[in-house]
This record gives sequence, C-alpha cells and structure tokens, in this order.
Amino acid sequence: MDDRVTSAIANWAPRFTTNGVAVADFERVTRAVSRWEDWCAAWSAVAAEHEALAVEAGTEQRFRSAGQHYAQASVYYHFAKFLFVQDLDQMRTAHAAAVRCLDSALPYLDPPGRRVEIPYDGSRLVGVLRLPAHRIGPHPLVVMIPGLDSAKEEFRSTEALFLERGIATFSVDGPGQGEAEYDLPIRGDWERPGAAILDAVSGLDDVDPERLGVWGVSLGGYYAPRVASGDDRVRACVALAGPYDFGSCWDQLPALTREAFRVRSRSTDDDAARKVAHTLSLDGRTSSITCPLLVVTGRRDRLIPWQHAERLTAEAAGPATLLMLEEGNHGCMNVAARHRQKTADWVAARLGV
Repeated sequence: MDDRVTSAIANWAPRFTTNGVAVADFERVTRAVSRWEDWCAAWSAVAAEHEALAVEAGTEQRFRSAGQHYAQASVYYHFAKFLFVQDLDQMRTAHAAAVRCLDSALPYLDPPGRRVEIPYDGSRLVGVLRLPAHRIGPHPLVVMIPGLDSAKEEFRSTEALFLERGIATFSVDGPGQGEAEYDLPIRGDWERPGAAILDAVSGLDDVDPERLGVWGVSLGGYYAPRVASGDDRVRACVALAGPYDFGSCWDQLPALTREAFRVRSRSTDDDAARKVAHTLSLDGRTSSITCPLLVVTGRRDRLIPWQHAERLTAEAAGPATLLMLEEGNHGCMNVAARHRQKTADWVAARLGV
C-alpha cells in the first residue's frame, strides 16, 4: 500500500468520523484504496451516494433528511479533495461538489445556515452563518477558522457544540482555504483578513458585536491568535493544535502537508514554501493578545510540537490557559471528549452566555 494512504488511515480516522464520516464508510473506502492517486475518486464516489439520497429525500419532501444527507455528502467530497493537490482538476471538481452540497443543505439544517460572501483583496471570503435556535438575539458569535487542509464544509459537528450553548457560528474560508484558495494564497498576517471578517459579522442582524470570539484548528490555531493580536473586538480566543512558527515545523511535516502548503501558498518549490511557512509566526505578536486565550494541544502531535502551545500560553499578555492532552494527536480528535465540550463551555463563559 502507498505510504501516503497508510499514513492517512493511521492518523485521520478520528478526525473523519468525528466530523461526519460514518465509520462503515471510512472502512469501506480505505479498504479499497491502495494508491494515493485513487483517493479523491474513491471518496467522491461514496459522496455521490449520499448526495443521491439527499436528492431522493428532497423529491419526497423529506427536507430535514435531505439536509442531513447533503451535509454528509459535503464532508465526504471535502475529504476527497482536502490534501489532493497532485491533480488540481480532480481536486477542484470534488471541492465544487462539496460547496454545492453544503449550499443545498443550509436551509434544512437545524438551525439553518446562511451563506455570506465578504469582498476581500479583489476576491471574496465565503462563510456560513448559523444562529442558535429558540434564542432571542443579538447573539454572541464565534468565528471558526480552518487550517491548511480543512474548510468550512468540515465544521458542522463543531458548530453544534457552540450553537447548543447559545452562540452563533461563522465558519469561514480565509486566504488559501476552501473557496478562497484559488484566488488568495496563504498569508501570515491574518489580522488583515481577520479584521474584514470581524467587520462583516459585526454588521449582521442578530449578532452582538460586543461578544465576538475566534476559534481555529491546526493552522487555524495560529490564525486565531494572530487575529486576536490585531483586534481588540475579540473577547475570547481558542487555539487548537496551532503552531507558534510554522516554518520551524517544516522538516517533520508529512510530504502531503508540505506539498499542499506549497500549492496553496503559491510557492515554486519546497525551499520557497519553507520560507513562506516562517512568515506564519507569532513572534512579536503575543504581547498584543490581551483577551482570554485557551490553547489546546496534544503531547503526541506529530505535526506541531506541543512546545509551541506552551510558548504561546506563556507569552500571551492576557489570561491564558493551556489544556495539554497527554494522548492527543494533531487536532486531538482521538481524545475529542477531553476537550471539545470543555472548549465550548469555556467560550460560552467568556462571551457571557
């Protein structure tokens, strides 16, 4: 079996299944894939099965079921493309399907979602707004920031944790991510796109601009504190599995991760990508992080050493808490129960829910 597929199976199962992939489907697809070149097509084929179930449910006017099937199909299409930069045409086809399915799901989710487009740097940043059900606004809101290989299509299960606690969610694709990755390369100065995102959500109906938080995972765990370092509208920040300086992690990153970063940063080769990775650094920024900060990391993270989290926690100017999970992998999805609810409770307390 291709080493890349072996690594994917060994390390990604908790993330896939926590974020919407049925265990049986994960096993069915990964048993059938022996070459990385077949990964995108295999996941897209199973995604199409769920999309067909959504179409059937919609035809029969079972709209709640249609929304659930579309949302699941979207996650499968997303995982088909998420690191598949070796065939950009195939990747882009799968990504378009992920976006299509999520857009189709949004009206039927509980609570429903709304697509929001933010003009930015000659292009746009696209996010999904969801407001907590059965609550009177204006609502506190958490901006949810993906990493290198995640996107807004992956966040339904995490959104649910905040929504059921009375917090609105805005899952957004930033530069180099999801719908923005084709026009806008990865950039380190995330206080700039962060400000545009905060401007946009502050003006949305039923959102309380005085109670805004940011949450990010993996590279998003760098982007979130970078936003907080440049904008005092942030009242709470969560950094999950993020680097302090991404370039310093370069040599230990898997080949798939390095290549995806090269493509999404518009770098010509590995050395150029490494140089860009070093621009994703919190050096000189931590003294400006004054809001409450929760840093979550796993001692067994093979991508981002736990010492990065320790350094961020120690240097932040405001109140900072480190949640170290001894058995946690990258993103800590293998120990999800030890941090996901606790994180949502922490954010709710800081945003006054």
